[in-house]
Amino acid sequence: MGRRGPRRWQALLWLGPSLTLIAAVVVYPAIALVSASLSRYSITGVYQGSVGTRNYARLLEQQALPAVVANTAVWVTAVVAVTILISLALAQLLNERFPGRRLVRWALIVPWAASLIVTAKLFAWIYDYYFGILNRALISLHVIAEPIDWLGDDATVMGAMIAVGIFVSLPFTTYVLLAGLQAIPGEVYEAARVDGASGWRRYRSVTLPLLRPALLVATVLNVIYVFNSFPIVWTLNDRNPGFAHDTMITYMYKIAFKSALRDVGLAGALGVVNVLVILLAVVVYLSTVTWREAEA
Repeated sequence: MGRRGPRRWQALLWLGPSLTLIAAVVVYPAIALVSASLSRYSITGVYQGSVGTRNYARLLEQQALPAVVANTAVWVTAVVAVTILISLALAQLLNERFPGRRLVRWALIVPWAASLIVTAKLFAWIYDYYFGILNRALISLHVIAEPIDWLGDDATVMGAMIAVGIFVSLPFTTYVLLAGLQAIPGEVYEAARVDGASGWRRYRSVTLPLLRPALLVATVLNVIYVFNSFPIVWTLNDRNPGFAHDTMITYMYKIAFKSALRDVGLAGALGVVNVLVILLAVVVYLSTVTWREAEA
């Protein structure tokens, strides 16, 4: 027993920097966020006392909230679903041997390595009504007769943002699924061939079940990343007034700093709701997957 005490202190000493970092960047901001959601601040950010849960009640009274929630649901669902489907195909391709495979793998990292602000700004230029290469290409191919205001038209702005979200999400997701594919033993496929399973049958009955852990990781992390994605939505949507195309993250920022409200307490309440929503979504997804595995 005498030796265990020093060992515990030594372990705590080694874990100290990590625990301090977690406390500084996770625990303290979380406490500050909850505290802000229960407080009232002036337009200049001066604390004016506690208001209890009044900020949460006021949040439900905001007229823009239903549209923002709907935008967030469409944004997260579309980006994550399409990203997973495309990444499955890309991972399967990159798992095969072909000339230039290493070059393709390196090229796939570029959107992931680049800054999200830089990537979003690049796409803003691509989408530009007057000089964007997308309109020029589509007009040259006779797909459209005149330029489209991709980031200014209510009918196209969300689709344009979703396309960028998919573009920046593909590298990470593809590599996660590629790692899962490469972890599948070749003997399993050989046994399936011996049993006479076709290519599609092998993919459905062998590849997808064994790829489930990688799919789980990719889906959960993508839901978190896409829900919390601020730079893409903000950069591509910054010229549009109001909240018609905002997600809950950009809406929170506008409530605090960029709208007539300028209400830090109200933004703090939305921040707490955002955390609870993403936690609930992850728990529901994990519970569903676990239930399906148990049934299988």
